[in-house]
Amino acid sequence: MTGATSGIGKEAVQRLAQQPGTRIIVGARGRGRIVPEGTEVFPLDLTSLESVRSFADSVKKRLGDTTIDVLVLNAAVQAKDNQQQSADGFELMFAVNHLSHYLLARLLWPHMTANGVIVFTTSDTHDPALIPFAPKTLDPHGLANPQKKEWGMRAYAASKLCNLLTARSFAAISTMEGRGISVIAYNPGLTGGTSLTGKPSRFMRILLPLVLRPLSRVVSLFKPPFFVGTPERAGGVLANLASGEIRLPEGRVYASLVRGKVTFPDPSQLAQRDETRDWLWRASAKMVGLSEQ
Repeated sequence: MTGATSGIGKEAVQRLAQQPGTRIIVGARGRGRIVPEGTEVFPLDLTSLESVRSFADSVKKRLGDTTIDVLVLNAAVQAKDNQQQSADGFELMFAVNHLSHYLLARLLWPHMTANGVIVFTTSDTHDPALIPFAPKTLDPHGLANPQKKEWGMRAYAASKLCNLLTARSFAAISTMEGRGISVIAYNPGLTGGTSLTGKPSRFMRILLPLVLRPLSRVVSLFKPPFFVGTPERAGGVLANLASGEIRLPEGRVYASLVRGKVTFPDPSQLAQRDETRDWLWRASAKMVGLSEQ
């Protein structure tokens, strides 16, 4: 699991660890990360493709012949603009949110259990029918190496579209290979109290429950994506999707938490286009140095 030491991931991993016989490996940057008892933490810096490869090698070595039942790709970053770069020279949000998870999923895919589960955390910000700044087109090379400065939320939304398209690619591969692996793209919705944009100030921690969350309940009656949920609820749903307690309807990949309720809507029209899905797969493969197959 990535993104398991804070926010919704922290809530999810605590619930998963309570299930008898569960063995969890977490990838995290830095030391002293607080995780449930029995959870192993291996070094992982998602800003570096070399670190992703090293983490995947460590996981495979640690597991030996044991296969992976559940792979949760939850980590994400959100920057103020699209001008920050990863260690490999790619735009930071595209690199961390999409490219590193694409690489990790491909490296670990052969070691997945038949009928296992992969969860990609995406966002409803990918859909222009819901969010005005959501992407209406997709250019992987332009996202990886932007030629002009843009507001960070636009790049973030595009990276979340990439997560959804990648989930659709793996779902198609699972069907083709007949392995029965469930691939899920999960939108936790707007969630307060997370560290996605950095550690919240004391003022924001006070303002959120007293003002912002009650106001969001009113606004969300007309604009559901603006409902501010809690890490506990969003993380609980993530855990339930990963464990199979919540199953998607046949043929569905996208699960969306809307005003606290789990729904299974169609993703954006762009996310449903197979040619866009396949183009992203091929471009991403070249960027990380893997075959397109």
